[in-house]
Amino acid sequence: MTGDQAVSVSSSSSASTAPPVRLEGWKWRRAAFLLAGAAQLITISALLSSDPLPASWAPLLLAIAPAPLTAAVAFTKPSTALPAAVAAVGVLVAGTADSIQHVGALFLPALVALVIGSVPLWRARS
Repeated sequence: MTGDQAVSVSSSSSASTAPPVRLEGWKWRRAAFLLAGAAQLITISALLSSDPLPASWAPLLLAIAPAPLTAAVAFTKPSTALPAAVAAVGVLVAGTADSIQHVGALFLPALVALVIGSVPLWRARS
């Protein structure tokens, strides 16, 4: 193999492994995923503690839904991430509004990061 052939082989392989293009706001969406996951673990711990929260719909919703929904927002393609973002915002708003005294306030940073990270998804749609 000559030197010219080696250059052409290496340049063609580097062109095929170009990094994927990421939509703006991906850092915010991943931060929302981490924050929601941490708050969800705290909520589960509060439900299972020695002095547990009352098991109404809001703490149970916050113990089940935020991390999977925000994972869908953070790690899927934009066409799937936008409906998941709308569902995640709805879950976080509803759960936080009803259980703000107990664990709902823990989800506010995740909600803010999710909204900021989802704005580019909405803009890319139109």
